[in-house]
Amino acid sequence: MGAAADKCAHFRALHESGCFVLPNPWDVGTARYLQGLGFKALATTSAGFAFAQGIADGAVPRDRMLAHIREIVAATDLPVNADFEGGYADETAGVAESVRLCVETGVAGLSIEDSTGDDVHPLYDFDLALARVRAARAAIDKAGGKVIFTARSEGFIRGRPDLAETIRRLKAYADAGADCLYAPGIRTRDEIAAVVKAVAPKPVNLLMSTASGLTVKDVAAMGVRRISVGGTLARVAWSAFIRSAREIAEQGKFDSFAGTMPNTELNAFFRDDFKRRSS
Repeated sequence: MGAAADKCAHFRALHESGCFVLPNPWDVGTARYLQGLGFKALATTSAGFAFAQGIADGAVPRDRMLAHIREIVAATDLPVNADFEGGYADETAGVAESVRLCVETGVAGLSIEDSTGDDVHPLYDFDLALARVRAARAAIDKAGGKVIFTARSEGFIRGRPDLAETIRRLKAYADAGADCLYAPGIRTRDEIAAVVKAVAPKPVNLLMSTASGLTVKDVAAMGVRRISVGGTLARVAWSAFIRSAREIAEQGKFDSFAGTMPNTELNAFFRDDFKRRSS
C-alpha cells in the first residue's frame, strides 16, 4: 500500500463489512511491530504518546501532536486513524483549521471528541457539539472527503454515563456527516447493541479496554465494525516497566527480568522490517 489516497480507500473498505481491530501504537517501533503482526490498520493514542513524553493525556500541544501523527503515518504502510482529541479548539473555526492540518499529515481517518476538558461541564452543549461535528465534516470535504471521520461522544468516560443522551448525540453526529460513531466507555452487551442499532447502518467503534470479557467474535456478532484499545497497550507496557523498576528500587531484586523478549528477537524483527521497507 502506498499513497495516502490508497490508504484512505483501504480504510474506508474496512468499515463496509465485518469487524477489524485497530490497535494503538505510541511510537515508530510499536507501529512497525503491530504492522508485522498482520493488523489491517492502526490508530494513534493521545494518552500513549503523552505518557511517553512525560505529559498528562490532553496536555500535548497541537503542533507536537501533529508531528507525532505525521511520524506514525510515515512509519507504516497501513492506514492510520488519528486520535485528534477535541480538535484543539472550542469553536467551529478552530476545529475546522485543526482538522485541515490533521488531514495534511496523510491520515486515513481522524476522530473528534465532544468533551470540554472541564470537570464541571465535561461535554459541550449539544448545539455546539453538533456544530463542531459539522465543521469537521466540512473541513474534510473541502480537503477531498476521503478521510474517515469518527465522531465521539464522551459521556461514559467523563462522568456522564447517560445512554439516552449518548445515543441522541451519536445519531445527530451521524446525520451531520460522521462516517463512524464512537462512545468510549460503553461496556455491556445491552449498551453496545443499543448504540449499534441507533446509528445503523453507519459503523461503530468500540473501545475494548472498557468492554472487559468480550472477544472480537462477540462484538462482531453484535454488529460492531471496528475495535480499538486506546492507550491500553501503552499502559500494559507502563505497568510492566513500573513493576520491574519498583522491584529494583524497593527490593534490590531483578526477578521481573525473567521471561522478557531477548534482544536478538527484537533485532531480527526490526532488521528484517528495515530490509523490507528499503527494498
